[in-house]
Amino acid sequence: MSAKRVRVYHTIRHPKIRVPLTLAVAADLHSGGFQDVLEDFRAADAVLVPGDLVNRHRKSYAEAARFLREAPKAAPVFYSMGNHEIKCAYREEWMRLVRESEVTVLDDESTLFRGIRIGGLSSRLNGEANRTFLDAFEREEEFRLLMCHHPEMWRDYVRGRDIDFTICGHAHGGQIQICGRGLYSPGQGLFPKLTHGLHDGGKMMISRGMTNGARAPRINNPCELIILRLEPDTEI
Repeated sequence: MSAKRVRVYHTIRHPKIRVPLTLAVAADLHSGGFQDVLEDFRAADAVLVPGDLVNRHRKSYAEAARFLREAPKAAPVFYSMGNHEIKCAYREEWMRLVRESEVTVLDDESTLFRGIRIGGLSSRLNGEANRTFLDAFEREEEFRLLMCHHPEMWRDYVRGRDIDFTICGHAHGGQIQICGRGLYSPGQGLFPKLTHGLHDGGKMMISRGMTNGARAPRINNPCELIILRLEPDTEI
């Protein structure tokens, strides 16, 4: 059964964006259901999955495999790697299934889509980022949209670079929200600063995630699907 999810809308205007685009951001599905958002996918120009489509703590990835089959029928899907992809016991089997699907994998890679450059910065066991990929991505001429699963990786390796917009996940909104602030996040500990919303003057956005993804309950912290609207800006 799918978790109850809210829709969060955000508009980006930039002179490098040539045509209006709508992107649905499905972060941290963790092998959960997605039928309730298929209509949102169909209304979008593309779907971005910034990591953790699978859940390494579950033996079955049946729902994630179903996503690989069904989501690309709704819209083009771009998928980057999170910590659950790199740590799951069935990684080799899963990645073979992914690469046989119609999903576009961005594993420290980028691709051009309708005038914008979409990149995927992969999570790594040592927590470091592929600087060679980031250097190359930063030099691309188009509007650069980066998927970076870990907000901490963005903080340590991406922030300050000439990258137009970054979408992150992983923090699950801090799981329990108190006065609009997360209580705990993996990788950041208690009272984390990077759990949801916009940061860095609007150049980075963190999804609360599509499913719970943890044993602890969510409190004051709904699961969410982010809808990004990209629009040309001729006034800058």
